[in-house]
Order: sequence, then structure tokens, then C-alpha cells
Amino acid sequence: MKKFLPWILFLFPVFVFLQSLPFKFSGAAETVYIFDTLGAWFGSIGLTAIAEPFAKFGAYGVGSVELVASILLLIPATRHWGALIGAGVLSGAIFFHLFTPLGVSVEFPGAAEGGEPAVFVMAVLAWCCLVALVFIHRKRYPFVGGAADPAIA
Repeated sequence: MKKFLPWILFLFPVFVFLQSLPFKFSGAAETVYIFDTLGAWFGSIGLTAIAEPFAKFGAYGVGSVELVASILLLIPATRHWGALIGAGVLSGAIFFHLFTPLGVSVEFPGAAEGGEPAVFVMAVLAWCCLVALVFIHRKRYPFVGGAADPAIA
């Protein structure tokens, strides 16, 4: 298991990000529901200037950042940056699931009653992997006293 753990820590988040991209970039009903819900929430708390743009274009922005994080995670020399970016994106996703009307069990139109917690669970598991990678590679971040030299683990 110890042999496979480093691979799991970056491949699972890459899987989570890449499997969601077709939904984010194609305007799938589930994605539209999530971003419309969040856009309406932004409007309800007074952030009307970003409510409509987030609902319309948020999926493309989030998907683009997830794609960049995935590419960085797949390259050993940039894995630490991919982990940091991915953990940031998933921190936002987890926040929105916990503290907005979106909820942990997202009730997609046409889904089973009670909602679907799989999106949240996958985000939390991927976040845990990425936070572990950030911790493992902490000496590679210049802003925490490490060196920017990729030779430093």
C-alpha cells in the first residue's frame, strides 16, 4: 500500500477533476443546476454584480482551473502547484456545499428524492488527497520558507 499511496494522492483528484470536465464544458443539466443555484445565492446575499455572470460562466472558469490543476498534478516537477491550486478549488466547492442552499446532498432535477451526496463526497476525498500532497511538498513553496528549486522535495 505504501508503494501506491503517492500515486493515489494525485491520481484520484485528477480523476475527479477530469471526469467532471465534460459536464462543466457541455452545459449538462446537473452543472447548470449547481451554478444557477449558486448564482441565485450570490444575488440573495447582495452580490448581484457577480450573480448572473457566475451562473452563466462559473462552470467554464472552475472547469478551466481544474484542467490546469490536473495537468500540473500529472507533471512531477509541478505537482506541488497542482495540489495547491486543486486544494483551493475544492475548498471553494466544499464551502459552497456546506454554507449555501446547494447543500451536501444536491437535489438535481429528476434525481432521487433526498439528493445526491456523491459530488460532495468526491470533493472531500479529493481535497484530502490534495491537502496531503501540499503537506508532503511544503518545502517546495517559497512563501513558506521553502525553495522554488524543483530538486527540493
